[in-house]
Amino acid sequence: MPKKILIVGGVAGGASVAARARRLDALAEIIIFERGPHISFSNCALPYYLSGTVKNSDSLVLMTPESLKKQYDIEARINSEVILIDRENKKITVRNVKTGEQYDETYDVLVLSPGANPIIPKDVTGTDLENVFTVRNVTDITCIKNYIDNNNAKNVTIMGGGFIGCEVAENLCSAGLKVTLIQSKNQVMTPFDYDMAQILHKEFVDNGIDLILQDRITNIYTDKVILKSGRVIKSDLVIIAIGVAPETYLAEKSGLEIGESGGIKVNHNYQTSDKNIFAVGDAIEVYNRLTHKPTRLAMAGPAQRQARSAADFIYGINNINKGVIGSCAIKIFGLNAACTGLNEKTAKSAGIPYDFVYVIPSDKVGIMPGSSPIHFKLIFELPTGRILGAQAIGKGAVDKRIDVIATLISLNGTLDSLKELELCYSPIFGTARDVVNLAALVGTNILFGKFKQVPVSKVRELVETNQFIIDVRERCEYELGHIINAVNIPLSEIRDRLDEIPKDKPVYLHCRSSQRSYNACMALQGRGYENVYNISGSFLGICLYEYYNDITSGRNKIVTEYNFW
Repeated sequence: MPKKILIVGGVAGGASVAARARRLDALAEIIIFERGPHISFSNCALPYYLSGTVKNSDSLVLMTPESLKKQYDIEARINSEVILIDRENKKITVRNVKTGEQYDETYDVLVLSPGANPIIPKDVTGTDLENVFTVRNVTDITCIKNYIDNNNAKNVTIMGGGFIGCEVAENLCSAGLKVTLIQSKNQVMTPFDYDMAQILHKEFVDNGIDLILQDRITNIYTDKVILKSGRVIKSDLVIIAIGVAPETYLAEKSGLEIGESGGIKVNHNYQTSDKNIFAVGDAIEVYNRLTHKPTRLAMAGPAQRQARSAADFIYGINNINKGVIGSCAIKIFGLNAACTGLNEKTAKSAGIPYDFVYVIPSDKVGIMPGSSPIHFKLIFELPTGRILGAQAIGKGAVDKRIDVIATLISLNGTLDSLKELELCYSPIFGTARDVVNLAALVGTNILFGKFKQVPVSKVRELVETNQFIIDVRERCEYELGHIINAVNIPLSEIRDRLDEIPKDKPVYLHCRSSQRSYNACMALQGRGYENVYNISGSFLGICLYEYYNDITSGRNKIVTEYNFW
């Protein structure tokens, strides 16, 4: 008898299981049940409908039930909610969300791909008003666009600075709305470390978004929101994007095991605690190959790989489950940002000893049009030099650099293997020594103790305690903006001005991007200076790190003029 496979939920996980199963078995009966009106849509492209980048909401729909049946012989039942699993008799109960009609359907194999639900804060009043929205599917994003158009909305408030919140903020700002982005933490985009996130903060502010950190909404009204701080923000609509929770209700109701992270627990073949039921996508618990701990990862790429592995195992094909590392990318106005693996926060939390490199080289040869800096942070394990993660932000191709690091992590690569990596080179695409190679070279120097460094986060303390800081940029650069109290001794003059540099106390050096100051460090060390430190990130990093704090906190500035790009 042909195998009967029922799938709860479409999009990246469920639809991919169905497609792979069909390729493996031309005769299987495959049915997808989707609670909403769309079986397959571009989840990650939803915010771009708000700015008109995606001009028609129909373009977001990738596959209809009719095309799925015609092309793949897969039946898709939309507006059909699975409300019960009878594991003993291997059948499900389905409710038509429009008519309320219920019926049962038997299965040989059941696959759960219900996704995740937007989190609605319970301690905020007004979340049930008609001007409050979440973003999960095509219907949601269409409702937001229609509300803006029909009500001539001008002011929008977004709760949450994750992927959805940031992308919605950018797209609504590009559409001409006045956007306020509120994040309860001290930074947006928590996959990035605080020093890197400051670059994104500046980009939001520079593009007219009112960015409010370390505050939260307590009350929502039809024309305003009130924050915990007491601040009142004029607002025609509110979009809640504070995170998602795995949709596990059906699994829990059916007695399936839930993991310690809150997702549906699966084994390495994506089987649940019932051998006839599989689960994939945002609702499941996955294994982090770097921390060796269970976690959740709501991303389309991993969901599709899980779907293929699950479908393969249904047909007796084994797969090696290597776990996840969490690679991602985002565009924020003129900047591209990408990261993979662990950041400093997650490495500390996992108890992994680490150090890091923060370099700011050009993304291509400087004389080429469009050449601009890439802020690149590389995390590596001590004492092994194993690559743990990386973050990159810039106007150029940051994603390809992070893809290189993701590949190295998947192969358990080290600083040594990264510095020797042979990559493509042309002046219009990159530099002969690429960003990732340079970061690895600096990393090996740090690992082997060739020189010492301090992060940009320590510079304020150095200034306020009147430490000896040398700015090795040329005088014309120094005059455009510099750290208060820093002494300007250009690299080109440093060997002739040794009498101005003390040997009896620490000396901290910086340039624009840490490269000239590194050379200055080595020159001083070679002349008997033992307490010499290079400031990681240098002047560009310092400016970006301090900028947002200075304009919002009222603190004393430690930089005379900001000189960013």
